[in-house]
Amino acid sequence: MEKIIITATAESIEQVKELLEAGVDRIYVGEENYGLRLPHNFTYDELREIAGLVHAAGKELTVACNALMHQGMMNSIRPFLDFMKEIQVDYLVVGDAGVFYVNKHEGYNFKLIYDTSVFVTSSRQVNFWGEHGAVETVLAREIPSVELFKMSESLKFPAEILVYGASVIHHSKRPLLQNYYNFTHIDDEKTRERGLFLAEPGDPESHYSIYEDKHGTHIFINNDIDLMTKLTELTEYNFTHWKLDGIYCPGHNFVEIAKLFIKARDLMEAGEFSQDQAYVFDEQVHQLHPIGRGLDTGFYEIDPDLVK
Repeated sequence: MEKIIITATAESIEQVKELLEAGVDRIYVGEENYGLRLPHNFTYDELREIAGLVHAAGKELTVACNALMHQGMMNSIRPFLDFMKEIQVDYLVVGDAGVFYVNKHEGYNFKLIYDTSVFVTSSRQVNFWGEHGAVETVLAREIPSVELFKMSESLKFPAEILVYGASVIHHSKRPLLQNYYNFTHIDDEKTRERGLFLAEPGDPESHYSIYEDKHGTHIFINNDIDLMTKLTELTEYNFTHWKLDGIYCPGHNFVEIAKLFIKARDLMEAGEFSQDQAYVFDEQVHQLHPIGRGLDTGFYEIDPDLVK
């Protein structure tokens, strides 16, 4: 079995410390200009401190640079990349080919993780970006397990799987919420903390979280993802890069959920993880998950023929 690598987002320096102590392998953070959908936007001074903490613990730091880049952003990206070099970031998460070009041709030589959230659905795409400089690629969350298992036969590079957390399904650079407020003459907040959501006309129980920031409008899938009971299958097919995203699970509960996945990893690597244990951990994940937010396995168990 390949080494299992757990990446976790962090919302504060204190949470970084707790996650490192718990045993995560990589801390995932970012700032407001180039990072998308983060639990918190850190300042440069905070990122420098986080880098010191992560490296002192012998772990790795991943920084988000996955914004949809317009030319103006690309023109001003060098100071950001220079700072990433200064704090010796281990990985940059990138979704724009322009950053790949600058990274290679201007000698930054960061290890890049390709992430466009919803676009990568085949081994061909993973291998393409691997051959063009990505050391890893983030898979779309809308891939049924049947397709994942077929994909594993042809993968030449690591692919990251979201095993816990909210999953974005739509991102528009347009201010859709503000446009709606303008049309309806509503004066309200647009932030993630406001807790806004969309519901389908025929399903009042549906809950698609939505917020707006300087990068546009972000809409998330109805239920958050929890693949605790699928970890054994995933590792059998060499999907051993796991992501935990706490954007909608704030505070200590996210750390406790991370600890459960870390325990699962440790037991699995020791050959002691059972499906019964997975269900016990899964029940605890459900208890720690925020009240009012659904939790399921996403597209994992869906028939591929039903995916449109």
